[in-house]
Amino acid sequence: MSKIKLVLADDQNLVRQGLYSLLQLSEQIDVVAQLDDGVGVLDTLARCQPDILLLDIRMPKMSGVEVLAQMKAQQSPVATVILTTFDEHDLVLQCLKLGAKGYLRKDVSFESLISAIKAVYRGDSWIQPAITTKITDKQFDKHSASELAEPLTSGELQVLRLVAAGYSNAEIADALHRSVGTIRNLVSFILAKLQVRDRTRAVLKAIELGVI
Repeated sequence: MSKIKLVLADDQNLVRQGLYSLLQLSEQIDVVAQLDDGVGVLDTLARCQPDILLLDIRMPKMSGVEVLAQMKAQQSPVATVILTTFDEHDLVLQCLKLGAKGYLRKDVSFESLISAIKAVYRGDSWIQPAITTKITDKQFDKHSASELAEPLTSGELQVLRLVAAGYSNAEIADALHRSVGTIRNLVSFILAKLQVRDRTRAVLKAIELGVI
């Protein structure tokens, strides 16, 4: 299996070096470039063609939000995981709407860091359940779960929360002691009820509607 190529952008030297050191412990990840601001990110992505961008939200010259907006405008294919020091829920939600596939606190554990990168690499999202509650508590969107034509069952909600945490169908099946086929069917029902095409959009819409 080829290594996951990753670009790391963070203006705090100690944090960036610490993350780099952690990532170097994994034999599956190759950090191909590091940046200390957002200005050179797009050029670096074009040059290095990584699989994943690990991006700080708050940076000088160009913030993570601005970088994501440019990436969206240019239809960049690079999957992005955003980094924050605090639970900056409004900025996190803004980044997710701009196409970020995941969210990590900078004090994340090594295991969670690697799990998040792998989840996003395989096309899943990684949104910590803790943040979903706080985002919906602040009611950035005026939608409500009542807008769903058909409400999610308790079992579907349980699966959706695990999807939001970045777990694969196989991992969810193992955790809930169900078959992979059953979980796959439940995910399909969730997508249909939320009227979205994929898991990432399902999580984002569920957050906006206050479902999770």
